[in-house]
Amino acid sequence: MSDPVFRAFLDRQAEEGRALAAASDILELDPLPTGQHFVARFHCKGLVKDADGPVREANLFEVGVFFRSDYLRTVMQPEVLTLFGPLNTYHPNLAPPLICVGHIVPGTSLVDLIYRVYEVLSFQRLTPREDNALNREACCWARANQERFPTDRRPLKRRPLALEVERI
Repeated sequence: MSDPVFRAFLDRQAEEGRALAAASDILELDPLPTGQHFVARFHCKGLVKDADGPVREANLFEVGVFFRSDYLRTVMQPEVLTLFGPLNTYHPNLAPPLICVGHIVPGTSLVDLIYRVYEVLSFQRLTPREDNALNREACCWARANQERFPTDRRPLKRRPLALEVERI
Protein backbone atom coordinates (compact mmCIF):
# COMPACT_ATOMS: atom_id res chain seq x y z
CA MET A 1 0.00 0.00 0.00
CA SER A 2 1.54 3.25 -1.10
CA ASP A 3 -0.42 5.75 1.05
CA PRO A 4 1.43 6.07 4.39
CA VAL A 5 -1.41 8.06 5.98
CA PHE A 6 -3.99 5.38 5.13
CA ARG A 7 -1.59 2.62 6.25
CA ALA A 8 -1.13 4.39 9.62
CA PHE A 9 -4.93 4.75 9.90
CA LEU A 10 -5.42 1.00 9.27
CA ASP A 11 -2.70 0.06 11.76
CA ARG A 12 -4.34 2.27 14.41
CA GLN A 13 -7.76 0.74 13.67
CA ALA A 14 -6.39 -2.77 14.09
CA GLU A 15 -4.66 -1.84 17.36
CA GLU A 16 -7.71 -0.09 18.84
CA GLY A 17 -10.04 -2.84 17.63
CA ARG A 18 -7.89 -5.56 19.23
CA ALA A 19 -7.83 -3.57 22.49
CA LEU A 20 -11.63 -3.29 22.50
CA ALA A 21 -12.03 -7.01 21.79
CA ALA A 22 -9.60 -7.84 24.61
CA ALA A 23 -11.72 -5.76 27.00
CA SER A 24 -15.03 -7.27 25.86
CA ASP A 25 -16.97 -10.40 26.75
CA ILE A 26 -19.11 -9.85 23.65
CA LEU A 27 -16.74 -9.03 20.78
CA GLU A 28 -14.24 -11.12 18.83
CA LEU A 29 -12.37 -9.26 16.12
CA ASP A 30 -10.29 -10.74 13.33
CA PRO A 31 -8.27 -8.38 11.14
CA LEU A 32 -7.75 -10.04 7.76
CA PRO A 33 -4.35 -10.04 6.00
CA THR A 34 -5.32 -7.14 3.69
CA GLY A 35 -5.41 -4.82 6.71
CA GLN A 36 -8.52 -3.23 5.18
CA HIS A 37 -10.96 -5.99 6.16
CA PHE A 38 -12.14 -7.03 9.63
CA VAL A 39 -14.61 -9.65 10.82
CA ALA A 40 -16.44 -8.81 14.04
CA ARG A 41 -18.28 -11.54 15.92
CA PHE A 42 -20.82 -10.36 18.44
CA HIS A 43 -21.81 -12.86 21.14
CA CYS A 44 -24.90 -10.93 22.18
CA LYS A 45 -28.65 -11.33 22.26
CA GLY A 46 -30.31 -10.13 19.10
CA LEU A 47 -33.29 -11.21 17.05
CA VAL A 48 -33.83 -13.40 14.01
CA LYS A 49 -36.96 -14.41 12.12
CA ASP A 50 -37.27 -17.58 10.09
CA ALA A 51 -39.34 -17.49 6.89
CA ASP A 52 -42.71 -18.35 8.45
CA GLY A 53 -41.60 -18.57 12.05
CA PRO A 54 -41.78 -16.35 15.08
CA VAL A 55 -39.22 -13.74 16.02
CA ARG A 56 -36.70 -15.40 18.33
CA GLU A 57 -33.40 -14.68 20.03
CA ALA A 58 -30.02 -15.55 18.59
CA ASN A 59 -26.66 -15.03 20.25
CA LEU A 60 -24.01 -14.86 17.52
CA PHE A 61 -23.76 -12.32 14.72
CA GLU A 62 -20.93 -11.81 12.22
CA VAL A 63 -20.28 -8.50 10.52
CA GLY A 64 -17.63 -7.54 8.00
CA VAL A 65 -15.99 -4.11 8.03
CA PHE A 66 -14.15 -2.87 4.95
CA PHE A 67 -12.13 0.31 4.57
CA ARG A 68 -11.66 1.20 0.89
CA SER A 69 -8.39 2.87 -0.04
CA ASP A 70 -10.21 6.23 -0.29
CA TYR A 71 -12.08 5.81 3.05
CA LEU A 72 -10.40 8.86 4.57
CA ARG A 73 -11.87 11.03 1.79
CA THR A 74 -15.19 9.42 0.88
CA VAL A 75 -17.47 6.67 2.17
CA MET A 76 -19.52 4.21 0.15
CA GLN A 77 -21.81 3.30 3.05
CA PRO A 78 -23.10 -0.06 1.73
CA GLU A 79 -19.50 -1.24 1.30
CA VAL A 80 -18.30 -0.42 4.82
CA LEU A 81 -20.50 -2.83 6.81
CA THR A 82 -21.80 -6.22 5.71
CA LEU A 83 -23.89 -8.62 7.79
CA PHE A 84 -22.37 -12.05 7.20
CA GLY A 85 -24.84 -13.89 9.39
CA PRO A 86 -27.29 -14.90 10.38
CA LEU A 87 -28.96 -13.61 7.25
CA ASN A 88 -32.37 -13.76 8.92
CA THR A 89 -31.33 -11.17 11.53
CA TYR A 90 -34.42 -9.09 12.28
CA HIS A 91 -34.15 -5.35 12.86
CA PRO A 92 -35.56 -2.23 11.16
CA ASN A 93 -32.00 -1.11 10.30
CA LEU A 94 -31.11 -4.38 8.57
CA ALA A 95 -31.84 -5.77 5.12
CA PRO A 96 -29.15 -8.45 5.07
CA PRO A 97 -26.45 -8.12 4.04
CA LEU A 98 -27.02 -4.33 4.44
CA ILE A 99 -26.70 -2.65 7.83
CA CYS A 100 -27.60 0.97 8.54
CA VAL A 101 -25.89 2.50 11.56
CA GLY A 102 -26.59 6.08 10.55
CA HIS A 103 -24.38 8.40 8.57
CA ILE A 104 -20.75 7.31 8.35
CA VAL A 105 -18.32 10.15 7.73
CA PRO A 106 -14.89 9.59 6.16
CA GLY A 107 -12.39 8.38 8.73
CA THR A 108 -14.98 7.02 11.20
CA SER A 109 -13.03 4.65 13.41
CA LEU A 110 -13.42 0.89 13.51
CA VAL A 111 -14.26 1.08 17.23
CA ASP A 112 -17.04 3.61 16.58
CA LEU A 113 -18.48 1.38 13.84
CA ILE A 114 -18.33 -1.67 16.12
CA TYR A 115 -20.18 0.18 18.89
CA ARG A 116 -22.83 1.33 16.45
CA VAL A 117 -23.33 -2.18 15.04
CA TYR A 118 -23.63 -3.61 18.57
CA GLU A 119 -26.25 -0.99 19.42
CA VAL A 120 -28.27 -2.05 16.36
CA LEU A 121 -27.92 -5.80 16.95
CA SER A 122 -28.93 -5.48 20.62
CA PHE A 123 -31.78 -3.03 19.89
CA GLN A 124 -30.14 -0.25 21.87
CA ARG A 125 -30.34 1.84 18.68
CA LEU A 126 -33.82 1.85 17.21
CA THR A 127 -35.94 4.40 15.41
CA PRO A 128 -39.21 2.62 14.59
CA ARG A 129 -40.18 4.88 11.67
CA GLU A 130 -41.20 3.03 8.53
CA ASP A 131 -40.14 5.89 6.27
CA ASN A 132 -36.58 5.47 7.59
CA ALA A 133 -36.34 1.66 7.81
CA LEU A 134 -34.50 -0.88 5.69
CA ASN A 135 -36.95 -3.55 6.91
CA ARG A 136 -40.47 -2.15 7.23
CA GLU A 137 -41.93 -5.39 8.55
CA ALA A 138 -39.35 -5.45 11.35
CA CYS A 139 -40.10 -1.80 12.01
CA CYS A 140 -43.83 -2.49 12.53
CA TRP A 141 -43.00 -5.49 14.72
CA ALA A 142 -40.50 -3.48 16.80
CA ARG A 143 -42.99 -0.68 17.38
CA ALA A 144 -45.48 -3.23 18.75
CA ASN A 145 -42.88 -5.05 20.90
CA GLN A 146 -40.82 -2.27 22.49
CA GLU A 147 -40.97 -3.95 25.90
CA ARG A 148 -38.47 -6.53 24.55
CA PHE A 149 -35.74 -3.94 24.04
CA PRO A 150 -32.87 -3.74 24.46
CA THR A 151 -32.32 -7.44 23.82
CA ASP A 152 -28.89 -7.26 25.48
CA ARG A 153 -28.13 -4.68 28.15
CA ARG A 154 -24.48 -5.56 28.70
CA PRO A 155 -21.90 -2.94 27.81
CA LEU A 156 -19.70 -3.87 24.87
CA LYS A 157 -16.60 -3.10 26.93
CA ARG A 158 -16.21 -4.50 30.44
CA ARG A 159 -16.28 -1.85 33.10
CA PRO A 160 -13.25 -1.82 35.36
CA LEU A 161 -13.97 -3.03 38.85
CA ALA A 162 -12.31 -1.13 41.67
CA LEU A 163 -12.21 -3.46 44.66
CA GLU A 164 -10.43 -3.04 47.92
CA VAL A 165 -9.81 -6.16 49.95
CA GLU A 166 -9.19 -6.04 53.68
CA ARG A 167 -7.90 -8.89 55.74
CA ILE A 168 -10.15 -9.86 58.56
